[in-house]
Amino acid sequence: MSSPTTPEAEPGHQVPAADASLSHGLKQRHLSMIALGGVIGAGLFVGSGAGIAAAGPSIVVAYALSGLLVMLVMRMLGEMSAAYPSSGSFSAHAERAIGPWAGFTAGWSFWVLLCTAVGLEGIGAAQIVSGWLPGTPEWMWVALFMAVFLGTNLAAVKNFGEFEFWFAALKVGAISLFLVLGVLAVAGVLPGTDSPGLGNLTGAGGFLPNGSEGLIIGLLASVFAYGGLETVTIAAAESEDPVRGVASAVRTAMWRIALFYIGSMAVVVTLVPWDSDAVVEQGPYVAALEQLGIPGAGQLMNVVVLVALLSAMNANIYGASRIAYSLVRRGQGPKVLARVSGGVPRAAVVASSVFGFVCVALSYWRPDDVFPWLLNMIGAVILVVWFFIAVSQLMLRRRIEREAPERLVVRMWLFPVLTWVALAAMVTVFVLMAREPDTRVQLLSTGGMTLFLAAVGYGWQRARARS
Repeated sequence: MSSPTTPEAEPGHQVPAADASLSHGLKQRHLSMIALGGVIGAGLFVGSGAGIAAAGPSIVVAYALSGLLVMLVMRMLGEMSAAYPSSGSFSAHAERAIGPWAGFTAGWSFWVLLCTAVGLEGIGAAQIVSGWLPGTPEWMWVALFMAVFLGTNLAAVKNFGEFEFWFAALKVGAISLFLVLGVLAVAGVLPGTDSPGLGNLTGAGGFLPNGSEGLIIGLLASVFAYGGLETVTIAAAESEDPVRGVASAVRTAMWRIALFYIGSMAVVVTLVPWDSDAVVEQGPYVAALEQLGIPGAGQLMNVVVLVALLSAMNANIYGASRIAYSLVRRGQGPKVLARVSGGVPRAAVVASSVFGFVCVALSYWRPDDVFPWLLNMIGAVILVVWFFIAVSQLMLRRRIEREAPERLVVRMWLFPVLTWVALAAMVTVFVLMAREPDTRVQLLSTGGMTLFLAAVGYGWQRARARS
């Protein structure tokens, strides 16, 4: 019987050991903080403003609903990743459960998403720094950030872990301080402030000011704010104890999502009128801090957002390189990307960083056609990945129970009922995206890329079978 930490194939499902040459330099404290910090992204600090403007106070319900879906997805992914730790994560699981074409599709679509996100985060970080230092070109700051994180990821994996540990610590500290101040203000015990009571939740149109349509827009905005949680299952394969790392991260996912996302949204809409211009223009957290009279709230949050963006750049270069490495080790990409030196897939790190920088260049050279097309193409990738996760878990669970029940260190709740509930929820989100003009374009563009990758993956699978 193989060790639970060995990600080799099952009979009839030839998934090679994806991590044979990688180091295992990540410690449990690194994984714990990566899991904790992965929940807190720039999308939470800034992007949530548009959702509040659309849904009003009911944004809390939107984040709760999408949060429940994410909890189910993470539990399913945790079950498979604890059973078969792999730097390919859901891509390797999809190949094992459904077939090589599914692993190819899920893996390369996620790689495109992460690399594009690296470029977007670099641009966002550069805009903040250029605002502090007027006259300095944004491209210079993007190039500097890229060079720093390229160097970080080319070095030993423990360097990536250390960067993420301290980035995550800063983000967790900032959001925790915000929650404490907000709760004290709502309770009316923060010096110099009066409790707003329930006025902002029930006034200006009520809890659901824009009706169900506003709630739907808020729901769609909230779903995509949760991206990034998957990184911990990728990183776990390079930890000292992959099974324990994944199990710990997944089991604490529920309170992290409830506290950081749902809790902070509840604090914001209680403190600040949902229709305040500041919620969108300055961001909900800045608006809430200024409502409390915190001096320099805007610059303080700019520092936090900058940290969140840099953390995401670092994590996405790491995640993209490991996904690419795993795919190539499984014969699904150019072999050069599988080269490992010092326990690090350095060719994959460079390729992922270069793709990210190309995205930055496109934002300057072709801002009206190619760049928007690229953004639309990745718009719904995270939902496609979640769909593959749910289908894979549905197919793998019975097989694991039958062939290696000792691998089920983490178990999906109420299987298979909640797996089907999650799949139904994803289909519902797809339908809601198709109804909204803004998200319909993203859905169609992502659908086109997914079908193209699936066709290429299936063609490769057939050709390999014939040979």
